Amino acid sequence: MLVMLPIATMAKALPPPKGGGGSWSGEGAFTLSLDDCIAMARRQSVDAAVALGELKSAYWQWRSYKADLLPEVSFSSSGSYNKRYTSYQQGDGGISYVRNDYLGAEGSLHVTQKIWPTGGTLSVESSLDFLHQSGSGGGNQFMSMPIAVTLSQPLFGVNHLKWNRRIEPLRYREAQARFLTATEQVAMEAISLFFNLLIAGEQVGIAEQNLQTAEKLYEVALAKRQMGTISENDVLQLRLGVLSARSDLTNAESTRQASQFALRSFLDVEADIVPVVPENVPGLHLDYDEVLSHALRNNAFATTMRRRQLEADYSVATARANRRSVTLYAQLGYTGMAESIGGAYRDLLSKEVVQVGFSIPILDWGKRKGQRKMAESNRDIVQGQIRQQAQEFRQDLFVLTEKFNNQADQLRIALEADTIARRRYHTNVETFKIGSLSTLELSDAQTAKDQARQNRIVQLYNYWRYYYQIRSVALWDFEKGCDLQEDFEKLIK
Repeated sequence: MLVMLPIATMAKALPPPKGGGGSWSGEGAFTLSLDDCIAMARRQSVDAAVALGELKSAYWQWRSYKADLLPEVSFSSSGSYNKRYTSYQQGDGGISYVRNDYLGAEGSLHVTQKIWPTGGTLSVESSLDFLHQSGSGGGNQFMSMPIAVTLSQPLFGVNHLKWNRRIEPLRYREAQARFLTATEQVAMEAISLFFNLLIAGEQVGIAEQNLQTAEKLYEVALAKRQMGTISENDVLQLRLGVLSARSDLTNAESTRQASQFALRSFLDVEADIVPVVPENVPGLHLDYDEVLSHALRNNAFATTMRRRQLEADYSVATARANRRSVTLYAQLGYTGMAESIGGAYRDLLSKEVVQVGFSIPILDWGKRKGQRKMAESNRDIVQGQIRQQAQEFRQDLFVLTEKFNNQADQLRIALEADTIARRRYHTNVETFKIGSLSTLELSDAQTAKDQARQNRIVQLYNYWRYYYQIRSVALWDFEKGCDLQEDFEKLIK
């Protein structure tokens, strides 16, 4: 776990930072730990909002698929009025025009259910039609169909519903894993911007310290020059050092302002941020086989590979089923007609319809065979790509795990080198003051001290970057020993 360094006293007169996390350090700025930075990024950054939007899109696609398997109830109705002349063929073959003046209305209630084991559709319908004929001999007519059961069943074809039941759950599971990975990538971006600001701040501190030291050494050199114990060239060299230190400080300030703006924009905060160096790191040593096991179970990559394989098999099955098409249609129900609504529901007559349609190509010049062969070739390509990508996935994860395990040693080395370089530089400064060290040796010690200090921060950044990169692949919290989880229903709602 992270342990924050001591921070400045909070400014009670200021409101808390937007989005929570961190504490006010005065002058409109607030201190921010790495943990708080990551939490704010996951909660309010634009990248996090984009990831959540993609998850919502996948969720509603999943809901649409689930709803498609449930019964659908619908009601339809229409009405019309016609007053016109139409042609009428008489018994002797002659044609005359008759006046047609009528009012019609109809309504029906449908309940439809898809049958996923067979790919067919079963529906129940109830309808009532009304017709009012105007003019002499006109009247009202009602035709009812209290109930009719209809089955539409494709035969010898591909069952799209059955394939969707295998593919769609994987697609949504893949979207959930991608969201978790995206949130970890948001954390990695926050870490990058956080350490950019931290390094820029360190560079400013180094530049300020170097400027103060250069000015003091220049004053010492002027005194020595008056005593004749140092050459004019050494004095001029130290004067150039002062000017160079001032230039470095200006550049460092500019870089820090740019890094400050980048982090503030990413976190969507208005106040300046003072990053706190995460001095302590979790003492973890990761086992590659364990990391790979978590990754194969949780990562979207494994789910994507299974989905792509199923989609390739689905394409082959569809191409094979296109060689012929046979559909069975059957309807069983009752109907009645009368001049009143009540009469239309008495003395009902049975209604049966059975229809079989088929389409078999006789000569297509090998078109369907070509489609089938192309689908099979594409499946072979997908299988080859899956094997290649799986190999690359394992190799990249192995390299990443090794880098993380080695990074702890790199960090310890950088910390010790920073301590030694600072002690050496301070010793050389004191030695120079008594006249036993040249300006060239002092400049070399200063460069080594600055590089060691920056390398310490860089190695710390690499440690956290590797750690969260592994988390984004394995989707496993190695500190708590559990899967990375989110309440997706709560997030979407």
